[in-house]
Amino acid sequence: MTSGPLQEIVAVLASPAAGNPSQYLFERAVEAAGLDWRIVTCDVAPERIGEALAGVAAMGFRGCLLAGPLRRAALHVVAAASPTARFAGGVGLVERTANGLAGHLTDGRGVVESLRAHLDPTGRHALVVGAGTTGRAVALELALAGAAGITVADPHEGLAEQLVADLAGLETAPATLLAWSDSLAVPPRVGIVVRATATAVTFADLRPEIVLADVSPAVDMPPEATAAGCCLVDGLEIRAVQAAIDFQSLTGVEADVEMLREALDEYLS
Repeated sequence: MTSGPLQEIVAVLASPAAGNPSQYLFERAVEAAGLDWRIVTCDVAPERIGEALAGVAAMGFRGCLLAGPLRRAALHVVAAASPTARFAGGVGLVERTANGLAGHLTDGRGVVESLRAHLDPTGRHALVVGAGTTGRAVALELALAGAAGITVADPHEGLAEQLVADLAGLETAPATLLAWSDSLAVPPRVGIVVRATATAVTFADLRPEIVLADVSPAVDMPPEATAAGCCLVDGLEIRAVQAAIDFQSLTGVEADVEMLREALDEYLS
């Protein structure tokens, strides 16, 4: 019988791994919590994710964080996947369990919990821009949080249509499609806008009562949103909240979100 590592180890697997802040954030949280854990970052080709996760399991790692194309590839490798991971089509957090590796996706929770610091999404209509893995996770979590309705826009019309159909199948919040434009006109009923795509887009018809969130910590907030007086939830805040969720999932210890935000800002600077 083999024993596990002398310390709990978490792996960050990415493709490419350069520029990924996860190890830096996790190490700061580990230090603050006084845990004797270690974090390693590895560059893994998507076609080798099965081998990489088998190594994580074989060496007794506590789990791993995934980024880039590895997230979709891992969905078909883990022993079990959460409903959110299956709906969104990707895995961002893998934990070792008695029944094998279990995959989760916390992108949507990170956005919704960040929004809750500014408003309750219950009963509000949301516009989700982006129907990829992150956009799907955000739309699902908003629906589960009691959003009154969800409008979806994506430059790839087929992805947007599929997300609308999948949301309709949940029978939670009504879902509608907004035709793509480089300048999206925000419908009057919308109170929350979430940009979950790297595609350049501007917004028209913004109003001061709208809360606009952008999931990317490396992208400036839309100037038209500032000019309109919108409440802004930037990617630094969202990424810090998500990192805290991931940290607690793996360690059982709460992390200081403000500390993580400052660490992320420091890393990106």
